[in-house]
Amino acid sequence: MKYKDIRLRALEPEDLELLYSWENNDSYWLISNTVTPFSKYTLKRYLRNSHKNIYETGQLRLMIEHIADKLTIGTIDIFDFDPFHKRAGVGILIAREEYRRKGYASMSLTCLIKYCFKTLQLHQLYCNILANNCESMDLFKKQGFVQIGIKKDWVKTSDGYLDEHMFQLIHT
Repeated sequence: MKYKDIRLRALEPEDLELLYSWENNDSYWLISNTVTPFSKYTLKRYLRNSHKNIYETGQLRLMIEHIADKLTIGTIDIFDFDPFHKRAGVGILIAREEYRRKGYASMSLTCLIKYCFKTLQLHQLYCNILANNCESMDLFKKQGFVQIGIKKDWVKTSDGYLDEHMFQLIHT
């Protein structure tokens, strides 16, 4: 799937080192709700099973490639896929700092939204964003997501608790 300067592609065995690096970067753990590192063994098993259908696994991870640079810059995920209610959660990471704030997250999200509504025929998407992640909230709002609530003191940090904002995009 392509949109402007990016391409969303399936996971490949060659992505192991990137995934290992990104999944074990503890600066991302707060936003991904992770508290322990991943082993290469676990990630290899995950990659081996990544060919399975979203209807089997309830999730789909796609790698974000910058087309001109031929470089993988991040990931975008569909999770909590519910084919009965036709909804899913969305998460995105632009892991390479030099590619942030250049519109690639927006391009990736645009591409994923089209895939979810047209191909998967979902009715709605949602995301949960920590209160201190204003850039992410702005990104999802620009894509038409609407804030539907706030979970107070939802995530524990070393400095206390953070609220988590809930956003939803309903396909009409």
